[in-house]
Amino acid sequence: MSIVKSDNIEHLHLTKASNIMCIMKDNNKQFEKMTKTPVKKLINTLAVPTIISMMVTIIYNLADTYFVSRISVSASGATGIVFGLMGIIQAFSFMFGHGAGSCASRKLGAKDYNAANSYCSTGFFLSLIFGSATLVFGLIFINPLVRALGSTDTIFPYAKAYCTYILIAAPAMTTSFAMNNLLRFEGMAKLATIGLTTGAVLNIALDPLLIFGFNMGISGAGLATAVSQYTGMAILLSMFLRGKSQCKISVKHFSANPRITWDILTTGAPSLARQGLNSVSTMIMNVQAAPYGDACIAAMSISARCMMFIFSVCLGIGQGFQPVCSFNYGAKLYERVREAIKYTWKMCTLVTAVLSGIMFVLAPTVVALFREENEVVTIGTAAARFACVALCFLPTVMMANMSFQSIGRTGPAFFLACAQNGLFFIPFVLILPHFIGVTGIEIAQPLGYVISAAIAVPYLLSFLKKLASNSQIN
Repeated sequence: MSIVKSDNIEHLHLTKASNIMCIMKDNNKQFEKMTKTPVKKLINTLAVPTIISMMVTIIYNLADTYFVSRISVSASGATGIVFGLMGIIQAFSFMFGHGAGSCASRKLGAKDYNAANSYCSTGFFLSLIFGSATLVFGLIFINPLVRALGSTDTIFPYAKAYCTYILIAAPAMTTSFAMNNLLRFEGMAKLATIGLTTGAVLNIALDPLLIFGFNMGISGAGLATAVSQYTGMAILLSMFLRGKSQCKISVKHFSANPRITWDILTTGAPSLARQGLNSVSTMIMNVQAAPYGDACIAAMSISARCMMFIFSVCLGIGQGFQPVCSFNYGAKLYERVREAIKYTWKMCTLVTAVLSGIMFVLAPTVVALFREENEVVTIGTAAARFACVALCFLPTVMMANMSFQSIGRTGPAFFLACAQNGLFFIPFVLILPHFIGVTGIEIAQPLGYVISAAIAVPYLLSFLKKLASNSQIN
């Protein structure tokens, strides 16, 4: 009996040692990929699946808007109203995902795998706690919440019905976005794409079935979103539980160390500011648009969804850059970081300019696909064209913001994240309509893009100069 027991123990030790060797081999392989692959090729490799997932997600958003717009103008306006809430949920998700992902990526670059696991697991559970709290308190206070989002009396019933399902989906949304960003920062964009893409495709398929086939109206669009979000969450979580990722998600890796939580929150704060202020500004814009009627709210909502297509391409390229930046910065390969910034900045600007030019020309046709009312098309076209011009400045703001966040310099990243919406868009959208009416609403955000870019340029150039100095020292 003792011999059998000894053999079993020896076999267990051999199995454990073999598993450790496999993990070390995979980690070393990923390290070589992130630090040795030519920068341009690496960014393109990581950006393509991210852009695909962003495109599928934006197509879902457009499909959702299209199918709901078939119900009525008020229903179309309701999606724009609740879009602000979804943006806030997404903002906190990005804070946990970007914060934990950036910290974990730098630890992976430094080959500190235990610390990387702690950041990853802690970020996941923080996102789950926030999503669950949003579900509970959101349903309790749903009526004042929908009013605060900018709903008019005619839009209110549609917005409340849609909002109910979005709140139910909140835990899945927060954890899905967090896990997606954790995988991206590891340099595993393909795995991240699978979960989000599957959920978005499922949502597109369920929308017409539930809205029209089961006569659920806008509630069907909300239910489709909830089902797809939980499906995507399950797929992404399985990646971590099956050992497909470098970092692990488990209760034992969750850290109660305040320093870990602080690092996640401060590193992710720029994402919260960027996304959160964007959502707050959307809500304020809806309130400012309300005096001009449901058609104005619907037009601005449709325009925003159309612009998200271009924004998402630019963001996808930037998200391909982020893991390259943070991983190589953690490995002290500063020249690779500098090369990555310069390449991504140029490519994003070129791609955004081309897409914006196409959208500028096609704006009336695109807006009319959703609603054909003259007032909606007129307002939506003007808003889209102003945005097309301003979006050419977006890559400059984005590169400065993402660069500082990826290396853990939260001060400049937070300031730049606040500038676009907090310092400019919100004041503009509150002030300008008093002087130039609807046009003030249409140009508020584009002006914010342009001025923020002017502020971001010296930050970015100074950082590139410092990277060049650090590279020479090393």
